[in-house]
This record gives sequence, C-alpha cells and structure tokens, in this order.
Amino acid sequence: MITRRDKDIVRRMIWDKLASTGVARPPLPPHGRIPNFQGAGDAARRITSLPEWRRAGLVKVNPDSPQRPVRLAALREGKLLLMPTPRLRSGFLLLDPSTIPGSLYSRASTIRGAFIYGKLLHRLEDLQGLPKVEFVVEGSVAVNRWGERLGKGEGYAELEYAILRELNLIGGDVPIATSVHDLQVISERLPQDPYDVPVDYIATPTRLTRTVDRPPRPPGILWDLLSKEKLEEIPLLRELAERR
Repeated sequence: MITRRDKDIVRRMIWDKLASTGVARPPLPPHGRIPNFQGAGDAARRITSLPEWRRAGLVKVNPDSPQRPVRLAALREGKLLLMPTPRLRSGFLLLDPSTIPGSLYSRASTIRGAFIYGKLLHRLEDLQGLPKVEFVVEGSVAVNRWGERLGKGEGYAELEYAILRELNLIGGDVPIATSVHDLQVISERLPQDPYDVPVDYIATPTRLTRTVDRPPRPPGILWDLLSKEKLEEIPLLRELAERR
C-alpha cells in the first residue's frame, strides 16, 4: 500500500523510468510535468475510438504535450474543445473548430495556439450557456487499474473538475480517460484524498483498459480543504466563493 508520503516517491520513480528507458519525449526532462512519451499518438487513437468519445459534442482535454493528439482529433472531428489555461489563472479556453481554418487545427491544438484561436472564459459569466462537458481526458504521472491517478501534485485537474461541477457543466459520471505510457501504469493502490477525481479509462500505446471499482468522485469544491493560495490565484474560485 502506497501512503501519501510515498506519492512523490512514485512520481520520481515514474519520471526516472521514462527518462532512463528513452521513452520520454520533449519537453525534457519529464520530471516535474505531465510527461510526454513515445506512442502518445497511439494512446490517443485508443481514446478516440471509444463510443463515449464519438458521441460527445463538447470535450475537455488538459493542455499538456502528451494529450495534444487528442486535442487535435477533437478539432478534426468537429467537437467543441474546452482547455484549461495553465494553473487556471485565466480560466478556460473554448475552441470551436467551425471558426478555425482546418489548416490551423494543428497549431490551435497547442496551448499557445489555443490562446490565439480559442475564446477565453475567465469569468463565471463567460461559462454561462456552455453545453455540458460529455467527455474528459486528463494527463497523469501514474495511474492504476482502479482509476486512481497521480498528477504533478498541484491539484489543478481536480479543481477544474470541481469548478465545472459547481456550475453544473459536468456530471459526476462523465467518462474520464487518461493517456499514459505502459510504464506509468502501476499495480499498487494509491491513497485518495476526498477531492481526487478517478478515471474510467486508461489508454496506453498498447492497450485500452476500463478501470474497475473506481472510487466515487467529489460533488464539487471542497471548500474546507481549499488552500488560501489557490483561492487567491484563481479568479474563478474567488467568484464562486463570493457566491456562497
């Protein structure tokens, strides 16, 4: 059983393994980030083959390098794409492929391009009227077959989900997938905090796995566990706090 103290040890182990085996891809080194990996495109295609993905009109995908093939697929398939801005400081970006020339989809799928071709949603009023998110893709450092995952340790993926739950823009049973290298899938259980958001699918370059007995997801923002620093640095959180 991995304890909370061991989370950083697991992250370090995964980052070291990806680097030493040569499967890590730029940006390098993989340490301290959602690591890019050899075969990220193959893992993305396993996600986009899911019926839940195909049915989705609006998808949320994290802005990290290994999930860029997923974002590009969303645009090419005509889906609305919701991307969180780094550290959520500027809220979210909404990309509508019908307003972007097809020749620019590749550029728009990067975080820099998304700021150019996407619509910035940085206040609560900007999010009003948005359709519900119907599929989510998250980056991970480590994940297991129960859907328990480790990110970089900063908690932004959890806050993105919690904010959208508070606004009724995402459901508690929305399909969530993560794309990782096979080396990032571990056999041990991971400790879960009340705000952690487990995943339903794990896509690697070699296989697609449906998780089993995943833990429940939080109902929204757990205000008692929210740090003062996060509240100060994320405008959307401050607005939500003022509404309470």
